[in-house]
Amino acid sequence: MDFRTTFRPLTVQPEQIEQKSFQIIDEEIGEHSFTNEQYAVVQRVIHASADFELGKSLLFHPRAIEAGISAIRAGKKVVADVQMVQVGINKARLEKYGGSVHVYISDDDVMKEAKRLNTTRAIVAMRKGVKEADGGIFAIGNAPTALLELIRLVKEGEARPGLIIGLPVGFVSAAESKEELAKLDVPFITNVGRKGGSTVTVAALNALSILAERE
Repeated sequence: MDFRTTFRPLTVQPEQIEQKSFQIIDEEIGEHSFTNEQYAVVQRVIHASADFELGKSLLFHPRAIEAGISAIRAGKKVVADVQMVQVGINKARLEKYGGSVHVYISDDDVMKEAKRLNTTRAIVAMRKGVKEADGGIFAIGNAPTALLELIRLVKEGEARPGLIIGLPVGFVSAAESKEELAKLDVPFITNVGRKGGSTVTVAALNALSILAERE
């Protein structure tokens, strides 16, 4: 293959590219205190973001990995805050166990209710999600308001998520929402600071679905 440049890639084979990427991550990450299962998530997050600082800032509730695997194997629903998260998730691995991915932010009833209440669609979507996906995985990569609302619903006993993956990105309330999540005694995966996003949220969930197949 002629790339018409003096640089040549090490390989153009997809599996070899991924394998080489993981090798580089292992060589460069340095010391860490993650368990093997947690590191599988960290590795995927770094692979998706090329950001070691982000990967090393991940925080895991002690039951996070176990809870995520159990929810996937039980066929629990996954609720995403935005379509970008929904699109990136490997649905085939979830469907193997009867699971499915849902995002409610563009539903007609959600949009109408958000307008009536003069609030964000992300907030109303979480209210709908907790009713539709009891015990499910909530994957939030974009909207801090969605994460804060989910936290409120958990505290008030209106939500019982199996796992919260809360990795929203941004300058307004993103870091603070993750700080609040880390205080909850429910299984969660989050990180410290402003960094995050849909891509790394997808990577974390896909890592869990791979672990669910392996174990």
